[in-house]
Amino acid sequence: MTEVKKKALDLKLLVRLFAFSAPYKRTLYFAMTLSIVLAVITPLRPRLIEMSVDKFIANKDLHGLLMLGVFQMVMLLVETGLRFWFMYRINWLGQTVVNDIRTTVFKKILNQDIAFFDKTPIGTLTTRTINDIESVNDIFSEGFISIVADLLTILSIIGVMLYSDWRLTLVCLTAFPLLILATWWFKEEVNKSFQRVRNAVAALNAFVQEHLQGMQLVQAFVAENRELRKFDAINTEHRDANIKGIFAYSVFFPIVDIILAISLGLLVWYGAVRIIHLHTTQGVIVSFVMYLNLLFRPLRMMADKFNVLQMGLVAGDRVFAVLDSTENHLSREDAAGYSATPTGVKTIAGDIRFEDVRFSYKPGVPVLKGISFHIPAGKTMAVVGHTGAGKTSLISILNRLYEIEGGSIKIDGKDIKEYDVHELRSHIGIVLQDVFLFSGTIADNISMRNPEIDRDSIVHVCQMLGIHNFIMSLPGNYDFDIMERGNNISQGQRQLLSFARALLYDPSVLILDEATSSVDSESEQLIQHAIDTLIQGRTSIVIAHRLSTVRKADEIIVMDHGHITERGNHENLIAAKGAYFELYTAVEKVAG
Repeated sequence: MTEVKKKALDLKLLVRLFAFSAPYKRTLYFAMTLSIVLAVITPLRPRLIEMSVDKFIANKDLHGLLMLGVFQMVMLLVETGLRFWFMYRINWLGQTVVNDIRTTVFKKILNQDIAFFDKTPIGTLTTRTINDIESVNDIFSEGFISIVADLLTILSIIGVMLYSDWRLTLVCLTAFPLLILATWWFKEEVNKSFQRVRNAVAALNAFVQEHLQGMQLVQAFVAENRELRKFDAINTEHRDANIKGIFAYSVFFPIVDIILAISLGLLVWYGAVRIIHLHTTQGVIVSFVMYLNLLFRPLRMMADKFNVLQMGLVAGDRVFAVLDSTENHLSREDAAGYSATPTGVKTIAGDIRFEDVRFSYKPGVPVLKGISFHIPAGKTMAVVGHTGAGKTSLISILNRLYEIEGGSIKIDGKDIKEYDVHELRSHIGIVLQDVFLFSGTIADNISMRNPEIDRDSIVHVCQMLGIHNFIMSLPGNYDFDIMERGNNISQGQRQLLSFARALLYDPSVLILDEATSSVDSESEQLIQHAIDTLIQGRTSIVIAHRLSTVRKADEIIVMDHGHITERGNHENLIAAKGAYFELYTAVEKVAG
């Protein structure tokens, strides 16, 4: 019963995968037509050899033999040309479909909620996007279409053999049950091996990705040997799985050769008997030798191609698991108030109101517990508190990276769920503590490769921030190539580029999340100067451990374990001698 369900599922997956070939159905139909033509042509050459022996050689007709030889050469060239086009077109179809699927999957990943990435390893997504989708290509190039073509060829050859001499055909195929058993064993063993290999590849990708990102931590704690042992265990599993598959191949193909030899032996024995009794001719025997070789050629690869098909379906199932994910609920169609012809929100004033907001990353583990506050448009609010108080969660839910569980968040009196999520985020500029820079030029990183932003705008923002001179001192200036994650510039310089990136889009709401906690004093002074200049008339939320960056805020809220425990300006909170006073005093002692 389980196997039946599995086959039904495989068929359903196959239909879904071939749905991606709909735009290229002419190529698909062309390939299938070629497979039929090739199936008809393949048995013709042995048939022509039979005619050469029985009709022209037996009658010593050299002229007829020459003409038939030329015809055979033409047929061979035609068959070769058709086979080339068949292989080229099915591989073209596979690569084109894979290109479309990979684009669709990456588009899906780009629009997933952040919660999706919290519980899905990067290495796994890399495997899905690259390795698994490449396996889907095999369904088209080496799997289903190729299997159908081989089956048509096998049926065509057997049909011609039966027509030529059905008794001799049955004797030659006596060893076929052994081939079926060997093929079944080979299919099962290789299928298990492929499954193990795929799992090991996914584990290797995830492990290597994670450790390359955390290499500094591994070396800092002298954990190289321990992590190497873990890697060796995963790598050994990958090797063992491949060796098991190699063993199956090493056993199967010699068995097929032995079965072919048995069939040829039966052909020679029974063919000789039939020739002696004048029931067949020498030409038939010669043609049957060719038939058997042509018959066993696709049979050798049939089990392997079937496993390729199965593994392509397994990979396709994993790919569709990403495509079918329901994590993303922030699409335009899902946004409340969305209409078929949205007008969009060109500007927002930035009046922000949290009303009894409750939020948790995991059910039953609340992070924000009924948070309420109001930031008038153009004002600045600072958020302080110990690590884990819920400060960063505020900005994560403000731009809808995560959805709240209760309460409401409004901007300009309108619930943020009524905004298109992309429009909402386009009005919110964020500078994070952990700056991520892409490989590319400084200009590309500041503009996020937006072709609509010109160089003059980038330079203007950098001049406002006071980082223009620093950029001009680099080789190539704004075209200076940044290494992966910005490892060839300092942390402070990365932070300043991130700040320029946020301000370039002239957001209505500016969020600084620990934006100065990891920079040197000179860089901090540059940022402080930019903050003082640019937050005027702009709604700003400042989250910082360095309390010197929040003194000028219009209001400060102190958070502790998901609650607001204090609020007011710097002077009032200092005078109250509460939690803010304790934080400020502790920071001052550390700074002193």
